[in-house]
Amino acid sequence: MLVTTTHHIEGKEIVQYIGLVNGEAIIGANFVKDIFAGIRDVVGGRSGAYEQSLREAKSIAIREMMEQAQRLGASAIVGVDLDFQTIGSNGSMLMVSANGTAVVTK
Repeated sequence: MLVTTTHHIEGKEIVQYIGLVNGEAIIGANFVKDIFAGIRDVVGGRSGAYEQSLREAKSIAIREMMEQAQRLGASAIVGVDLDFQTIGSNGSMLMVSANGTAVVTK
């Protein structure tokens, strides 16, 4: 299934708009990741542990969105928007949401 942030697909005609589809993923950051991320903040550099968590959450959210679109009979998703947030009382959880419009193309 083609998933794009654009509202049209080059070389394809959208023949039906099915509707909004979405997927979410919430991943908790663990204590060890927090410690190493704190060290990275002090000395500089990238936090590989958080980057991996972010990639994993993004992948889950997109996969859920695609599965929902497939159940509805879509052949593509256009206008995809990814949102990233921290949630929880101390921001210890990462939420990624993927939203788009399921369409049928020809």
